[in-house]
Amino acid sequence: MLGTCIVERHDGIRDMSDRRGGRAVSSRQQLGGPYEGRTATQLVEGALTGDEGSWSEIVRRHANLVAARVRQFRLTPQQAEDVAQTVWLNLLEHLGDLREPEALPGWISTATRHECIRTANLSRRSVPVDPTTGRLDAQDDTEPDSDLLRDERHAALRAGLAELPSHQRDLLLLLSTDPPPSYQDVSARLGIPVGSIGPTRQRGLARLRRTDAIRTYLATPAGVVSREGGRDVLALG
Repeated sequence: MLGTCIVERHDGIRDMSDRRGGRAVSSRQQLGGPYEGRTATQLVEGALTGDEGSWSEIVRRHANLVAARVRQFRLTPQQAEDVAQTVWLNLLEHLGDLREPEALPGWISTATRHECIRTANLSRRSVPVDPTTGRLDAQDDTEPDSDLLRDERHAALRAGLAELPSHQRDLLLLLSTDPPPSYQDVSARLGIPVGSIGPTRQRGLARLRRTDAIRTYLATPAGVVSREGGRDVLALG
């Protein structure tokens, strides 16, 4: 299943959206293991070198933060799931840009809020976002063309992914799940060395942004823009 942000569903990953009012993370995220005592700086540095345990611990620590932020907005379960997956995928892309890894919770909180607002505004609610709280006092009905906008974004994603080499496309689909599979699982499924997963992921994300399909989509004025005035190539939900 192709979701909002190049996501393929796997077992257990729906817990975050399907149980937003209760348990926010899946059983695979409950224990931090040997990474539990590491600092944010150590985890970010580890994730950037391709250590899948560091990345999984980052997701584990902040999954409840993302879920709590999402609950502040009146989103459908599918929208909530799309928001969470987009946040993790954007973090994957921008992890190396973080100047202060210890500020990671603030980055994730802000990114989640912006994505919630973008998603809510995309639905064209009749009442705007309250700028003081970031919450909606909205009606439940959306305009008929909201499905058309979603179809447009999904088509752009499918076309963009089709332009990627198969090994990059398959890797991005696996690593954008929430929680991500272990690098050992990815290696076994795709037949690539564990040490090459991180670099291949970065090259794939960069190449996706440069595909004709995504560049054309971003240049199209008909779509809905974010409050910041731009459109994110990985926020196509």
